Amino acid sequence: MTDRTAAADHLAGYADIVGAACATGRRLSRDELESRRTEGERAAEAGLPLRGLIRDHLAAAQTVRPAAPSSSDALLSVVEQAVDAFLEGYERAQQQAVRQEEAARREFIDDLLYGGSDLGRLAERAERFGLRLSQAHAVAVAAGPEPYGDGFRVARGIETAVLTRFPGRQILLTTKDGRLICVAPGDQPDVLAFFAKQAYAATDGGRVAIGRSHPGAGGVVHSYEEALSALDIASRMGLDGPVLHAVDLLVYPVLTRDRQAMEDLVESTLGPLRTARGGAQPLIDTLTAYFDSGCVATEAARRLSLSVRALTYRLERIHSLTAADPADPVNRYTLQTAVIGARLLGWPGDES
Repeated sequence: MTDRTAAADHLAGYADIVGAACATGRRLSRDELESRRTEGERAAEAGLPLRGLIRDHLAAAQTVRPAAPSSSDALLSVVEQAVDAFLEGYERAQQQAVRQEEAARREFIDDLLYGGSDLGRLAERAERFGLRLSQAHAVAVAAGPEPYGDGFRVARGIETAVLTRFPGRQILLTTKDGRLICVAPGDQPDVLAFFAKQAYAATDGGRVAIGRSHPGAGGVVHSYEEALSALDIASRMGLDGPVLHAVDLLVYPVLTRDRQAMEDLVESTLGPLRTARGGAQPLIDTLTAYFDSGCVATEAARRLSLSVRALTYRLERIHSLTAADPADPVNRYTLQTAVIGARLLGWPGDES
């Protein structure tokens, strides 16, 4: 069936309705208006172009003109009512289609990122949204000072920038739990790097984490979880830098894989610091600055806004309380591991 034939089907009865209303000068009845709305919905569902449909309505109205009263006001009024009702139905069907598409997309994204669906079926659905899950993919997650949704200006701006920069690429941009997300083929790190740059600028200094590339539908979940973990670790550890790569932070999950063992190490190694004046936290901060500066006392003192003498005193105090010397290579490894564990675990917490 051609578009012209389909359009004619949606005009069935239109001229009769317009002619009958014009003959008496009345407005269209509720049933007549609803019939035009129904035809508008059917036309939208059939995918007929709106411009042609309006043109056909106006052309059909011309056939009524000879039977209309001398004044064309009645005809114009009736045509306006009929076309307006038709457009209302057309728009209603389009809005419903958009809502259904959005719901399907959101369901797909939830299944993709949480792995809560049959992987074979998920791979089939993925092609509809521009992904080929037989390939390896990597995921970048951006977190800003406020939550973001799909319709937000920030999300739209980043999506436009990325898709304009990489036309034709198999890229999925979306949001989840207030974060911005980009899924790209694993062999195209330039896409995620560009996304990270755009997200950092658009979120006014937000932070972006990029998971490793993994194959298959389950690989997207794995990479997404790595990116989320990297953001969490960066927050706990106070790591600098706007862009984090999960591959650079693999040591932290390893250290906390056996949580009980890490808690025992932290407590046994750093527990005595609780007895210090001011509690353990200032001395843990001292160790953190000392290790982060490569065990260079002058640099650590600068970071803490202390004199070198004051820093040296704190290090000696730590040695005295823990029996572990931060300057000794053997003791240093134990202390540094314990300090990392303390930061990951939020130890010692509230000491008040």
